[in-house]
Amino acid sequence: MLGPVILAASRSDRMRRLISAAPVTKRVVDRFIPGETVDEIVPIVRELTDRGLELTMDVVGEDITTPEQAEAARDAYLALVDRLKALDLGTRAEMSVKLSMFGQALPGGHELALANVRPVVEAAAAIGTTVTLDAEDHTTLDSMFAIHEELRKDFPQTGCVIQAYLFRTEADARRLAGAGSRVRLVKGAYKEPAEVAYQQKHEIDKAYVRVLRILMEGEGYPMVGSHDPRLISIAQELARQAGRKPDEYEFQMLYGIRGDEHLRLAAEGHRMRVYTAYGTDWYGYFMRRLAEKPANLRFFARSMITRG
Repeated sequence: MLGPVILAASRSDRMRRLISAAPVTKRVVDRFIPGETVDEIVPIVRELTDRGLELTMDVVGEDITTPEQAEAARDAYLALVDRLKALDLGTRAEMSVKLSMFGQALPGGHELALANVRPVVEAAAAIGTTVTLDAEDHTTLDSMFAIHEELRKDFPQTGCVIQAYLFRTEADARRLAGAGSRVRLVKGAYKEPAEVAYQQKHEIDKAYVRVLRILMEGEGYPMVGSHDPRLISIAQELARQAGRKPDEYEFQMLYGIRGDEHLRLAAEGHRMRVYTAYGTDWYGYFMRRLAEKPANLRFFARSMITRG
């Protein structure tokens, strides 16, 4: 059960300094985060879209402590919109945002996050794309869903993320599965207490399937966020049972994980979107990738040993 330990380390300043200082870290981080600036990731964006894939772009960073940092996060996303427009990729690349990066945890954070994210959603709509609000720990979700509901009044294509391991998620899925909605379902990657979330993998997998069935049988647009081959097969079967065409749902996977599967699904005619993160504040994102899957941790450990 290393996952909870790694998630705890993702909040540790001491571990951040230790891992960031390790010479091998950057080489391993590059597997999941291919650049620190928009300019560095443009070749990656072009390569992926040329191969028939779509993208969701994430500027990493969550530990916002001042309103000025939240405004800088907003401006970073607005700069990303400008580059996507210049590359004529508005219809191939959307954006994912964490409201904590927009000031959600600061005093008056709900209103601050809404004020900062709205210009990004508006700019995205102007170039033909959209924004999905990422789910974070359970204490932030009521605020996230309220902001999502508010944004959809003017930008109904705005998406959101729900996490299968939370007990509340089946009810959230039923509420969100209406016409015009866009919902990404993931297993969940934050350390949550047993009072609010399933703790065992088999329980989380079963919950994932239950929630996915709700979304597939609903009127919205499900986004299947998983690398699990079994869950991908189940998603295809649930889509078939619900009478969905290939363009009425999509798969989403992380950059750097199961790249061959990205291409296989796209070649079969599925919409396949690659979650591509970039930026300098990579630590929390990177640690959750290690916690999600033992193979990622083994890859990191093997790289450090090889380097040594």
